[in-house]
Amino acid sequence: MKYCKKCTIPDTRPGIKFDQDGICVPCKNHERKAQVDYKARFKELEKLCDKYRGMNGNSYDCAVAVSGGKDSHFQVHIMKEVMKMNPVLFTVEDNFTMTEAGKHNLKNISEEFGCNIISLKPDIKTQKKLMKITFEKYGKPTWFIDRLIYTYPINMALKFNTPLLVYGEDVSYEYGGSDSKEETYSAKHILSNGVAIDISLEELMGGGISKQDLDLTIAPSKEEINKLDPIYLSYFLPWNSYSNYVFAKSRGFHDLTGEWDRTMTAENFDQVDSIAYLVHAWMKYPKFGHACATDYTARFIRYGMLNREEAIKIIKQKDHALDPKAVEDFCKFTGYSETEFWTIIDKFYNREIFEKDSFGRWVLKNPIWK
Repeated sequence: MKYCKKCTIPDTRPGIKFDQDGICVPCKNHERKAQVDYKARFKELEKLCDKYRGMNGNSYDCAVAVSGGKDSHFQVHIMKEVMKMNPVLFTVEDNFTMTEAGKHNLKNISEEFGCNIISLKPDIKTQKKLMKITFEKYGKPTWFIDRLIYTYPINMALKFNTPLLVYGEDVSYEYGGSDSKEETYSAKHILSNGVAIDISLEELMGGGISKQDLDLTIAPSKEEINKLDPIYLSYFLPWNSYSNYVFAKSRGFHDLTGEWDRTMTAENFDQVDSIAYLVHAWMKYPKFGHACATDYTARFIRYGMLNREEAIKIIKQKDHALDPKAVEDFCKFTGYSETEFWTIIDKFYNREIFEKDSFGRWVLKNPIWK
């Protein structure tokens, strides 16, 4: 494994690229923000909003895909309070045990900004079946939920005639990914994101799963999607996860302080909604040798909040340490014993980058601290 010379991202992250100086694309993209004319881009956003404002009379004139988290608070603030739009919010709940912060935040985003939230709670029976299939075969336990997070807002925006569909950041451009590209405001290609398309529906048929069960995961046709004008707010504004968190706290957002000290993260304010979902976030570790602590320390370095040496200490302590509370909640939901759970996890360790130590624990052959 090789690591970005500036941040902590390894070359095993899918789609990541380094330049000739060993600097990753997300770091280079972040540096480019200093040359962006955000005043001009903000005017572009204003023009887009002018185009759609009031298009449905007194009904909704845009939609925002939300989770209830820190970024969602910021997105809704921009569209409702700054742009003076009338947004409807679409969200997907994952059916796992919610944290108290998660319960509060989803309610808070509606109460604070005065918005209706239309929420999808997926079919639990199908979710459990699909979780076992995608976890055991692909190491992607929340594929069903993640796919719905992408397809549900698109389908709903078409039903509500709200072409202006607002997302937060372009994940691939900001953090690196297989579809990282020239920055654009348009999110029309969001379904090409690796999370959304990396399992074909045909592979999931059988085992009690029907096409009917998967109906909401099927994206609209290209012709239907072309009726929409989905956007990334990160194109128009200098996107910063930590700044969004600070803003959200000022508007009633709760982090996990006093509720849950997670073993595997470098912060307490991202993906705080539910407990078992963190298993998905951590599954990058056995497959690619990095997880939540690496992701956020990389951001913190770009934001000037940590130096690389400080970040490496956090990674060494936390990246490998899947939180036991997340494991417990995951097993309770799916019906696995913890022994079965870890047996499945074991087969996903990448033998090219991991080896077992004298205690039988998987350890990286070339960790960032070596």
